[in-house]
Amino acid sequence: MRIAPFAFCLLSLAAAGTAPAQNKPDEAQKQLQEVQRDLKQADSRKSALDAKAEALEKELADLRARSIEAAEQQRAQSDELARLEAALADLGQQEQERLAKIEADRAALADLLGALQRLSRLPPEALIARPQPPGDTVKTALLLRSAVPELKARADALANQLTDLSSLRAKLDTQRTKTEKATASLAVRQKDLANLVARREEISRATDAEREQLTGTVTALAGRASDLKDLIEKLEAERKAALARQRAEEAARRQAAEAERERRAKEKVATLKRAPTPPQLGGMVAPVGGTVVVRYGEADEVGAVSRGLTYRGRASGPVVAPADGSVMFAGHFKGYGLLLILEHPNGYHSLLAGMGRIDAKLGQRVLGGEPVGLLSGDGAPTLYFELRRGGQPVNPTRGLSGSDGKGHG
Repeated sequence: MRIAPFAFCLLSLAAAGTAPAQNKPDEAQKQLQEVQRDLKQADSRKSALDAKAEALEKELADLRARSIEAAEQQRAQSDELARLEAALADLGQQEQERLAKIEADRAALADLLGALQRLSRLPPEALIARPQPPGDTVKTALLLRSAVPELKARADALANQLTDLSSLRAKLDTQRTKTEKATASLAVRQKDLANLVARREEISRATDAEREQLTGTVTALAGRASDLKDLIEKLEAERKAALARQRAEEAARRQAAEAERERRAKEKVATLKRAPTPPQLGGMVAPVGGTVVVRYGEADEVGAVSRGLTYRGRASGPVVAPADGSVMFAGHFKGYGLLLILEHPNGYHSLLAGMGRIDAKLGQRVLGGEPVGLLSGDGAPTLYFELRRGGQPVNPTRGLSGSDGKGHG
């Protein structure tokens, strides 16, 4: 879109409600030339800004794609860490059970050894000379002879148990090392994701600020020409048509720019080496890693029928958009805490409640899987995810389908 028709429209609008100009024709012409010169400079500035905005849009598309990849990798590492922690707890339990059994066998073996030592202190001559029936003496000798193999078997079993315990402890140490490495890696991923989100917001603010500055410059130029009555009279016939053209071109430009941003972001995501695909909900991405603790149609913690899914995730875990859409609401809302509402095609809306932090802003376009915030950093936080169509809750596990705008159970 060229800036000249746009500037003429602004000139006409700014001057439409002013008092009749008192300028002479030559003065009006001189002022017109000054405004045209300034508008030409603004046109040059706009070209430079467009080039810079193009570069920023490319970087923004790359950051959005990388943030999606980082969120998926963090989710995968979080799941792996949970698995390692469970395995570590199981090995610890096995260690305690093995120790208890070894201690029990050790005590029984000690009693048997004590009895044999007491018998061994009596030589055969003393056993024969003892005032007891010959049958008891024979029984004692048989007992000693049978106890020796039993004693050896128990000693061998105890040695094997000690060997198994040593192997188990080695596995426990290896598992503990893996868990520590996974925890450290998860912390790095969380930091990387936070940096990507911060950089994305910085680029968005810079682009918006420069565009606002250019709009202010053009508006100021229009104000300087507000008293050029002769110019207004000559351009009045063209003003309405130019205004309509400008609005149509601006709307088309915004739509094309938005579509191009989404296309670039999706292409960038497609070229990346992605982490394992997170759980799917009828084509949508699960908004958070973890487990579903309350499903659609089940009774929730207060006994009411749930109209969505409740997830339990890891503290400060990433929350992502379940599908492509735009942000309709982001902030605190009554009993929902921090609430994020996303609008999707075909009359669908996503509600994400109970977040610890929201990183998306009103009107922002997001891709499916793109980070939009974090879970609470305390304990084992939960996230409530509700999908609506035509204002009515629907089962999120069926995903987005159809185009008639009606709900489904």
